[in-house]
Amino acid sequence: MNQLVFLFGEAEKGHFCSPVPCRCLLELSENFGNPPEESQGIFYAIQTLLYERELIYFRVREEGFSFPDYKRGLHLLRNREVPQSPAAICMPGMGDAHIIDETSEICYIFHSLLITSEKDFYDYLTN
Repeated sequence: MNQLVFLFGEAEKGHFCSPVPCRCLLELSENFGNPPEESQGIFYAIQTLLYERELIYFRVREEGFSFPDYKRGLHLLRNREVPQSPAAICMPGMGDAHIIDETSEICYIFHSLLITSEKDFYDYLTN
């Protein structure tokens, strides 16, 4: 495991706005519990771990709407307060143009990918 995915997502439990590394599904489950209804963060986290990527899960209050939480996570990334540069930043549920534009700038700095869904990408384009 050497490619890091920094993932913003909701969760049943755990600290808000703290980057938490997860190395396996059991650790993910113990730290964050079950996914809230309509949330996609835990689903993307499971996929990340199954593809044998390193994961940092950044719990937000509500996917796509907790702008201060997203800003805090982006601040951590921009100031390189994460132990390793992310290969990808994942933001399920986020379609806001300002947040995605700021994330794109960070992706450019790290040469990272931005992972989002078709629905969120459509929201971004039509915002």
